[in-house]
Amino acid sequence: MMIRRSWLGIAAVMMGLGACSKTPDAPPAPSGPPRFELASSDPVKHGERLSKVLGCSGCHAADLTGQDWSDDMGTLWTANLTQSAAKYSHDELAAMITAGKRADRALIDMPSYLFSGLNPEDVDSMVAYLKTLKPQGSVHPEPSMGPELLAMQAKGEWMDSAARVADMKDKGPPDLGADHAFGRFIVRATCVECHGIDLTGGKGPMAEGGNAPPDLRIVASYDPQDFTALMRTGKTTSGREVGAMSEFAQRRYASFTDSEIGAVRDYLVELARHDP
Repeated sequence: MMIRRSWLGIAAVMMGLGACSKTPDAPPAPSGPPRFELASSDPVKHGERLSKVLGCSGCHAADLTGQDWSDDMGTLWTANLTQSAAKYSHDELAAMITAGKRADRALIDMPSYLFSGLNPEDVDSMVAYLKTLKPQGSVHPEPSMGPELLAMQAKGEWMDSAARVADMKDKGPPDLGADHAFGRFIVRATCVECHGIDLTGGKGPMAEGGNAPPDLRIVASYDPQDFTALMRTGKTTSGREVGAMSEFAQRRYASFTDSEIGAVRDYLVELARHDP
């Protein structure tokens, strides 16, 4: 697992007959954002795992051929990624994923702000995986915003994907230091979509219907085994499912490595201790 670490040069002074020696400096710390753990050395398999963890199938359907989300907000199909991967270049796909940018039009509700801090190597692996998909299914209609969505945009209550990235790029869950940077990175790319940037839950569309996402400080009440079981199966120790989290766990978080789950729990436990 590639976690950012701080390295200190070690100076050893040997006294005797006026002679001294110095051990070589340790290698510099890796730069750039953290990376998800390399469960496979194959970039395509790594990208496939990340596509599951980051929830591509939730919006684009299990086979990634897109879904119709149209309602009174407008005509809102998610893209057929098997077709898009064949149509667009590597760099164009990477820009859509991390910056919410497409050359010909705005992207609507592509959650690129979640992925804006991904390591470029992880993004490259995701694009490499998408490029292996055989084009299938239909190319869907271009989005068309309805009056309600246009009014929300005019009031500043809704942003397109690129604007959302610009607004959110410097925001994240509480920074708890280098020891918890990896867990914070994973939480930023996954959990904040439902639980909010401050992880207090209870806001946004997922809060409708009386099943609001909880404050994630609740994770401090889970022992490591129970939390791992929840992330793998979507069920508590009593076998009870817990709303949307159960679906997300089974479809997405079951693909986390044990180390990634441990880093998430450690970060959330420290958050509860630091900011109860």
